[in-house]
Amino acid sequence: MQIGVCVETVCLCSPVMDWRPVLCDPTSRLLTVVGIEVAKANGAKYRLGPELEICGYGCADHFYESDTLLHSFQALKTLLESPVTQDIICDVGMPIMHHNVRYNCRVLFLNRKILLIRPKMLMANSGTYREMRWFSPWTRLRQVEEYFLPRMIQEVTGQDTVPFGDCVLSTKDTSIGTEICAELWNPNSPHIQMGLDGVEIFTNSSASHHELRKADQRVNLIKTATTKVVTPQQTWNSNLPVDIEKIECSNTFHLTDLKT
Repeated sequence: MQIGVCVETVCLCSPVMDWRPVLCDPTSRLLTVVGIEVAKANGAKYRLGPELEICGYGCADHFYESDTLLHSFQALKTLLESPVTQDIICDVGMPIMHHNVRYNCRVLFLNRKILLIRPKMLMANSGTYREMRWFSPWTRLRQVEEYFLPRMIQEVTGQDTVPFGDCVLSTKDTSIGTEICAELWNPNSPHIQMGLDGVEIFTNSSASHHELRKADQRVNLIKTATTKVVTPQQTWNSNLPVDIEKIECSNTFHLTDLKT
């Protein structure tokens, strides 16, 4: 499914906030607005943040608690209402429950309207990662359902439902598809099918931990992905330097544009 808007410049932002989980203070993580403000000042029309940035990737078993989901939506409501987030596409990460299944999601919104919700399809479940403990993968390729928004969000957006599933964003002059962290590393990465469908910009929000030589491997993966399409661009954004489990994340950004 494709949804149309207009985009010109992309900005990669690391959220400016403390590492405490959102359940401690639902407003403590909203300083991410500062990153959006800087992006707008530099002429960006699309802002990409890290994986699960609203609540924090390291909430661990707090993801089981309904309060974590509730406070994440409260934080999203504040972002939607902020004048800082107007006139720029914001791509934020948060956990969402759909049909009683918990997903690791990207939420894309513009001018108080949610454009789409894209759940993670391929999970990180090895090494330091245990995502299958808290989340389920979205397995319905190229399929979209209607997600009924919480009432607090409906009051801001004026929307009852929004697209939820394997969808991309179509603009007047390009198309944007999003991947989430481990999906880039998978042999059957979503960007492969996206490229065949004409998507030109791939984004990847991540919570990738620091490891020697991992950055070099990551760059090679991004280059490999971008050489497969006609007018390739790929953006990649990792999470905060420290998360709740004290695992050091890369906190790095990549913007690749390979036209030859």
